[in-house]
Amino acid sequence: MASEAAEWISCARCRELTYGRRFERDLQVCPGCGAHSRLTASQRIGQLLDAGSVRQLEQPVVIEDPLGFVDSRPYSERLRQAREQTGMEEGVTCVTGTLMRHPVVAAVMDFRFLGGSLGVGVGEAIASAADTARSMRRPLIIVTASGGARMQEGAFSLMQMVKTSQALAELDEAGILTISILSDPTYGGVAASFATLGDIILAEPGARVGFAGPRVIEQTIQHDLPDGFQTAEFLLARGLVDAVVPRVALRPTIACLLDAQTPARPSEETTERVRLVRDPGELPVRDPAVVVQIARHQQRPTTLDYVHQLVDNFQELKGDRLFGDCPAVIGGIGRLDGRPVMVIGHQKGRDTAERVRRNFGMAQPEGYRKAARLMRLAVKLELPIVTFVDTPGADPGIGAEERGQAWAIADNIRLMSGLPVPIVTVITGEGGSGGALALAVADRVLACAGAMYSVISPEGCAAILWKDRSAAPLAAAALQIGARDLLRHGIVDAVVPEPEGGAHRDPVAAAELLRSALSATLHEVAAISPDELVAERRRRFRRYGVEMPRWS
Repeated sequence: MASEAAEWISCARCRELTYGRRFERDLQVCPGCGAHSRLTASQRIGQLLDAGSVRQLEQPVVIEDPLGFVDSRPYSERLRQAREQTGMEEGVTCVTGTLMRHPVVAAVMDFRFLGGSLGVGVGEAIASAADTARSMRRPLIIVTASGGARMQEGAFSLMQMVKTSQALAELDEAGILTISILSDPTYGGVAASFATLGDIILAEPGARVGFAGPRVIEQTIQHDLPDGFQTAEFLLARGLVDAVVPRVALRPTIACLLDAQTPARPSEETTERVRLVRDPGELPVRDPAVVVQIARHQQRPTTLDYVHQLVDNFQELKGDRLFGDCPAVIGGIGRLDGRPVMVIGHQKGRDTAERVRRNFGMAQPEGYRKAARLMRLAVKLELPIVTFVDTPGADPGIGAEERGQAWAIADNIRLMSGLPVPIVTVITGEGGSGGALALAVADRVLACAGAMYSVISPEGCAAILWKDRSAAPLAAAALQIGARDLLRHGIVDAVVPEPEGGAHRDPVAAAELLRSALSATLHEVAAISPDELVAERRRRFRRYGVEMPRWS
């Protein structure tokens, strides 16, 4: 009976009984409530890395007990006991291996070893793993599980926060991708150093992460904490992690991210499969009211519609790491016709509920700051950037102004003007004012045939200059906002044809036309050196209003 009982596992959260073998197949996730049990370092490595690929790195030699610390027992005795109980030398295991055939270096913490605390042994092991990743040119994956700093080592423990942080800084300088996986719990000195410095931060569902623990906070401020405080989901809503990923999805999710560091695999056809329109005379003259109507049509393909059809292995990344995640801007890594790219764009939404949730594509400051974060990551990984513009303009609300809307837009414009990677922008629908421009400082700017691009909406212009919003068609005509005029004035480099009647009539065909245009344009700009890209991009915007457009 005892052996049979041992085959059943009771969930620590919901108390549901699960057959042991099923529990293992489910990667120690409760099938009832979804609670993710803590894993040992060896279990985690076995789940993440390919069988037979793992090689353990040697544990660095450190001063184990720098203070000769004694409380109720000598610290040296506690270390010895932890080693006997876990079979580990320290609270982290560092290895090389492959993850779905991608070579990586991994540092995996184990909460069983003195609460996964950060001491000199852990700090030196993390720094050494980062050194190995740099020398081998392999991405570094860090899995955290820690209660904080190791008190028995005093200020020596505190200094490990600097040691590990600067190790990740050196990986930044070397262009090596770092991925953090936050498991339950991740607190204190680990959370305030290497755990939250990864280029991409993933968290397991329900993982608790923070600097101070909830009990300390409650006792300090004498207030109850919000529901779900410091959980992974709480952090995601506040822009502090890229994604909350169930354990079963971690391997494929990380593999998609690692794929961005593998060389481009261009499709066989690298020339234009669709002829981009470069002569405005080839485009029809449209009634300005029709231009606006088509550009704003609610069934026009959204950025995510295009991404899902054009970009393979797309992994969305979220958050500005400061305040929140603006759903009006989406971004992430994937492959477009075999080429790794960073994709960023406005997202209006498909139905009414989604449009409201995404603020009709009107980005808040955190949306632009998220875009800036992803652009900087693209530079580190040497990825070309593709931006999709479709917005009435930046959010004009009180909250956006309080959080520095103008500053966020200005920072993006300055940032994009100097990025040493290719940037291709396509105006897919409505390009409204500075809210559009903040994603459109590019080497090549394309416009879909049904798109519009303007300094202000026709209604806004009419209200200000005509003192009558009903004069919007007159304002639209005066502003010359359609694709034909944008090409004639040199605001865009080329126009992407659309199916008869507009992209909304045949979104699949529209996406394929755009695929050809983007693939050909990326192939063109990828051949230009980084210095020349930046110089020509700056010349491009310097000459507006100084040199006459080609077709004037």
